[in-house]
Amino acid sequence: MGETSVDGAKMTGGNTAIKSEQKTEGNSFFSWLLVLALLGAWLSVGVVWFDLVDYSVVGALGGVYDADGDGDFDVEDAKVLLDLHAETLPGENKESTSHSPHGSASDAEPSLEFKTEESRPANQISPELPPTTQPVPTSVSTPESITETTEFKEEPSVESKEEKEAKKKKPKLLNKFDKTIKSEINAAEKLRNKGKFEESLRAFEALVQKFPQSPRCRYGKAQAEDDLAEKIHSNEMLLKAVNTYREVAELPDVPPDLIKATLKRRAERQQFLGRTRGSLATSEKLVQIFPEDISLKNDLGVAHLLLGDNKGAKRIYEEVLARAPHDGFAKVHYGFILKSENKIAESIPYLREGLESGEPGTDDGRFYFHLGDALQRTGDKSAYDWYEAGHRQGHFASVWQRSLYNVPGLRAQPWWMAEETRYTALVKMLERNWLTIRDEALSVLDSNSGQFLPEDEYLRETGDWGQFTLWQQGRKVASSCRYVPKTCALLEHYPEATSCKRGQIKFSVMQAGTHVWPHTGPTNCRLRMHLGLVIPSKGCRIRCTNQTREWEEGKVLIFDDSFEHEVWQEAESYRLIFIVDVWHPQLTQLQRQTLSPI
Repeated sequence: MGETSVDGAKMTGGNTAIKSEQKTEGNSFFSWLLVLALLGAWLSVGVVWFDLVDYSVVGALGGVYDADGDGDFDVEDAKVLLDLHAETLPGENKESTSHSPHGSASDAEPSLEFKTEESRPANQISPELPPTTQPVPTSVSTPESITETTEFKEEPSVESKEEKEAKKKKPKLLNKFDKTIKSEINAAEKLRNKGKFEESLRAFEALVQKFPQSPRCRYGKAQAEDDLAEKIHSNEMLLKAVNTYREVAELPDVPPDLIKATLKRRAERQQFLGRTRGSLATSEKLVQIFPEDISLKNDLGVAHLLLGDNKGAKRIYEEVLARAPHDGFAKVHYGFILKSENKIAESIPYLREGLESGEPGTDDGRFYFHLGDALQRTGDKSAYDWYEAGHRQGHFASVWQRSLYNVPGLRAQPWWMAEETRYTALVKMLERNWLTIRDEALSVLDSNSGQFLPEDEYLRETGDWGQFTLWQQGRKVASSCRYVPKTCALLEHYPEATSCKRGQIKFSVMQAGTHVWPHTGPTNCRLRMHLGLVIPSKGCRIRCTNQTREWEEGKVLIFDDSFEHEVWQEAESYRLIFIVDVWHPQLTQLQRQTLSPI
């Protein structure tokens, strides 16, 4: 992605000043006690005039911002990106799986996508509660030398002058007229703050009918609709809120702070509903109205990335950094975009300085992941210091296991025996029929039909690596199975593999001279089986954590690809294997059914 819920309204108590209209002479000790007691009482029950949410969009971006890996942007993606903790609204479980026979989520680093589990992974991001300190690696270490006592220098994040002033300045949400009906607005708002959303909505609807030109009354109506949508799980009600937020901004004499709060919330809820173009338009309007607000410009960059417009986002962040060269949020996002363009060396200073800034929106596992990965590829061993820092921040299960889309509590180990997986029947079937599987794969490989497509996720340092996919995200690729009907028929009886929405079933051919960078898979919800089909006698090996193994023809290797792994093909001829992903054996049937695809 978590970021603390954007839906839950944050209540801000009003500071009611107690002023004495008359001066008394000879104030006694007990008089002062009485004044202090009254002051405390008033402060504790101060009327809430308004609700203001921290609307900062989560600072983390994938190449196309497809959060759930399903090939498009939908409600589940938006929920992940905004990290809405509310229960699922109707329609959110519509899992549009990509039917492409060659998806891009096979071996890719997890941080290229934005995803979360209903059960909430450990890599939570809290834009409303940023860490007060940011751990910065100070020593170079490798996984073999890292211990729990590794220390990091903690540097307090420095608030800018603008941020300090923003904290001091109380947003003004009432125009001159609304101040005259403040007591009526407060009464309706009080119901909302008590969770009585239906009553609050009726109260605000009555106020809107009575005072149709009141921006604050209409804003209260929008908030009540927003809250009620969460309560009753209604997208229809949420759409009403989105429209009401628009109406607020279109009224005359709307205070600037109210326009900003209204349109920011509208943009977020549009994103939640998957209306990314509408959200982009709202964000653009905000930037036009408040051109000096850097945070709105940063949010506009996020909106572009939600649409897969990396070029537009890059331009936005370049503009931000030209005006605010030390903006950490813009730096990590700009660095991430450079990394997605495979500009490894260029991305490093932006990612590193952005993380070191400790600014809200920067403490995200994806940025730790990509900085570490970029450093690894340039031969800089400090990569593992950043992985350790990410682990200490709670983003990674360990320095080795760096998947981001996880179900907590699952057994974690790099290598598995067949008996440990409970899938011995599948393993025996694969090993018993390996010649049949091999012969069908070779027929496709020899036909030069173009079914084996090159790996295109920037995982290779050198060489050639092709893949031919039969199942993707739990969906059978019928066009591929026509070429290998016996292999597909064999697998039909093993739902632990064919229904695995977080994995693939595919052939993998790797030519001599290929080296695959150290990388991790996106999730801990699967295990990966490798069946050796054509294995040269020497030169082919796979490392997972600090253990290296070799394939054997007709034998299955099983590992958890959420752990760091690396491949070398230094033989004189090609290597061919069959990859079968299976659900982690400890996942329940309900989890297997409800987890989003990758």
